[in-house]
Amino acid sequence: MTRVSFGEMRHRLGLEEPVDTADGGGGATRVWSLVAEVWGAVEPLSGSERIEANGIQGRVSHEIWVRHRAGLGPHMRFKMGTRIFEIRAVIDSGERRRVMRCLVEERVP
Repeated sequence: MTRVSFGEMRHRLGLEEPVDTADGGGGATRVWSLVAEVWGAVEPLSGSERIEANGIQGRVSHEIWVRHRAGLGPHMRFKMGTRIFEIRAVIDSGERRRVMRCLVEERVP
């Protein structure tokens, strides 16, 4: 997808960011907190399989287009139902602060 219109943003996505809390033993526990629900366009790009932890793990890369949002970055992720999309890069398409193109990776069990 080279460009996207606002009408193509028909997927409801949860935008989440990590929150680390001390576990009392010197470590931390990470949970994901919902920042906002946004409309976006989701387009699969490619997929692959690899062996991890004695099992086959699939990965699918996607482009997710959303309206411009300050603070959106690779430390966040999108969630759509049970699907989780880890953000790898965020691009301000056209550098006009209108739409953002997010390159994401979805882990497939």
